[in-house]
Amino acid sequence: MSAPAHRLRNLEHALAVLLSRGTALACGTIMAGLLLSSSSTHHAAGEWIATAGIALFILLPMFRLAFMAAVFTRQRDYRWGTLCAFVLLLVVGGGALGVYLSRFTA
Repeated sequence: MSAPAHRLRNLEHALAVLLSRGTALACGTIMAGLLLSSSSTHHAAGEWIATAGIALFILLPMFRLAFMAAVFTRQRDYRWGTLCAFVLLLVVGGGALGVYLSRFTA
C-alpha cells in the first residue's frame, strides 16, 4: 500500500473512532440527563445535562473539521489543512451569526 493511501486509511479510521465515540458519549449524556430529570429533586440539572448532550451532537461535525485540519497540517498538507480550517471558520461564523440574529426576532 502506498504512503498516501495508508495515511488516508488511518485518517478515515481515526475519524470513525472520533465520531462513534462522540456519538456514544452524546447518547449517554442525553440518557443520563433524561433519567436525572425524571426525578423531582434534580429536574433542572437533568435538563441541563440533556441539553449538553444535544449540544455535543451539534458540535461533533465541528470537532471532525478541527481534527482533520490538525491532521492535514501535521502531515504538512497545508492546502487541505487550510481548507478544513476555512470550512470550520464558516460553520462557526454561521452559527455565531445565527445566534446573534436570533436576538432580533420575536
